[in-house]
Amino acid sequence: MKIVTLDAGTLPVELIKPDYCESWVYRASTTEHELLSVLDNAEVVITNKVPLRRAVLEKLPSLRFICIAATGYDCVDIDYCRERGIAISNVPGYSTRSVSEGVIASLFALRRNFNEYVRAARTEWSDSDHFCLHKSPLKDVQDATLGIIGRGEIGGAVARLAKGLGMRVLFGERPGQSVTREGYTAFNETLRSCDVLTLHCPLTPETREIINRRTLSQMKPGAMIINTARGPLINEEDLADALISGRIGGAALDVLCKEPPAKNNKLISLPHSNLIITPHIAWASETGVNNLIKGINYNLAGYFGGKVKNSVI
Repeated sequence: MKIVTLDAGTLPVELIKPDYCESWVYRASTTEHELLSVLDNAEVVITNKVPLRRAVLEKLPSLRFICIAATGYDCVDIDYCRERGIAISNVPGYSTRSVSEGVIASLFALRRNFNEYVRAARTEWSDSDHFCLHKSPLKDVQDATLGIIGRGEIGGAVARLAKGLGMRVLFGERPGQSVTREGYTAFNETLRSCDVLTLHCPLTPETREIINRRTLSQMKPGAMIINTARGPLINEEDLADALISGRIGGAALDVLCKEPPAKNNKLISLPHSNLIITPHIAWASETGVNNLIKGINYNLAGYFGGKVKNSVI
């Protein structure tokens, strides 16, 4: 039995080889052109973000099980695996607490202009005539309106935390859809009403670049955006332009369209005082990491025990 881990370097701790595993190929990273040689005769593969598409999968006759070290599974050709009978498991819900708390931390940082005041304390405070130094306005979180796109586990957890802070919460309906589901608000109305918009929907053809020049123009002037889901939900050029023009008051991005980003990425190099970019680590609190490792081990044990757990097919 051969198990291959393709991008173990995405985890801050090492996986432990199961007792029932005969051959464990543990790779920190794997490029797409290495896949065929690396996965030769492998029955099980563990991947986080390395894509497994039809062109590769059809040349791997021994492959029987894909364990995705994440909740999202857009990196795998689900339709082909269904045709071939390749089982797929993910790890649902492992990062709910970590990401939702990260969203609330970003929300406070944006509304309170932490970036600007931290910089000012180091560069301007010593020359101030007063004990305090006023820069951009400090906005309250209580009574602000939070728009949430996506009502899965994380979106729901963010809503509960936000309501506990006294925020008004709106769940946005899918773009272009009439409101038929209880507890939802029309997408355009959500954009117009929210002080902060946070994205928690999967990346699909319908949601790709859901935030773009047109939708940004519909948002309340000075509104803020948080994205901990998938980078391509946002058109980065359009967001950069909205930040530069002042149309959008700030953004906290834990994901970008290309990861790692190019050094000349427009958002990375943008000197905006209320732009926060973190390297895709909202999921990685101690609890999130522990939950993920347990989930991977649970899925592997399920497959080897003859019953696939957390199947996505």
